[in-house]
Amino acid sequence: MTAVADMRVTGADRAVAGRIAGSGRLRLRHGPIDVILDLAGGDAAVAGAEAAVRDAFAGLLDRLVAELPLLRAEVGATSPDPEGPVARRMMAAVRPHAARFITPMAAVAGSVADHLADVALAAAPLSRVLVNNGGDIAIRLGPGARARVAVADLGQGEFPAEIDLTAADGIGGIATSGWRGRSHSLGIADAVTILARDAASADAAATMVANAVDLPGSPAVTRAPARVLAPDSDLGDRLVTTGVATVGPADRARALAGGLAEAEKMVAAGLIRGAFLCLQGEMRVAGAVPRLEGAIR
Repeated sequence: MTAVADMRVTGADRAVAGRIAGSGRLRLRHGPIDVILDLAGGDAAVAGAEAAVRDAFAGLLDRLVAELPLLRAEVGATSPDPEGPVARRMMAAVRPHAARFITPMAAVAGSVADHLADVALAAAPLSRVLVNNGGDIAIRLGPGARARVAVADLGQGEFPAEIDLTAADGIGGIATSGWRGRSHSLGIADAVTILARDAASADAAATMVANAVDLPGSPAVTRAPARVLAPDSDLGDRLVTTGVATVGPADRARALAGGLAEAEKMVAAGLIRGAFLCLQGEMRVAGAVPRLEGAIR
């Protein structure tokens, strides 16, 4: 998901750790990064994994900021590999989409989630690891473990579908993008949720599919240069969506068809496992989604 948050770090900024009331889950925050861990295993294993994740989280944002010029640049055939582990995940996730405009920032949230999930799993024998970074989720499931994930329609404020995942499904990440989210979009999708082998891949794909749900030139869509809204945006002067009036059924179908075609190409290429596209109360589904409940085509 292309970030619009200001990733500059000042001396007053520092990583903060806390617990979620009720569940007791560990929450880590630093600048635009806001991570919640859901770990399952023995008490000692969970404690050890949390300690490892807290160590890995310290300085993570600073390392990303140090490579921002490269991470905000358009990816091309000659783009060099970054140095940091999260930055390298970002670049690897966006390279398959480099035929069109994309920067590594399109995969920043998912890459952070993947990195911390793998740190947790390497530190201790856990049966389930979920790392939720602002809605982009890294999923690591052991034998017999399950994860039930709701798909959000940001435009309707509802959860029109749920997926029940196991390790056998091969889905290691879920990410959502759209013009209503925390990041800028070139398209008009209320929400596009992607299921993929990892969260970084899902994040990059969600950005591209959400961009493809569009009505170019429609008077129902208002746009502004990204740089006007966020001076440091990696999107520069590209027009991003700032508002979408209600459109008719034919226009909704046309916009969703563009995104669905993009998602189906990614499924065929093995880049993603499935996708949910939401626009003004309508949903389209691409791919073979395991144990899906509630979604409509």
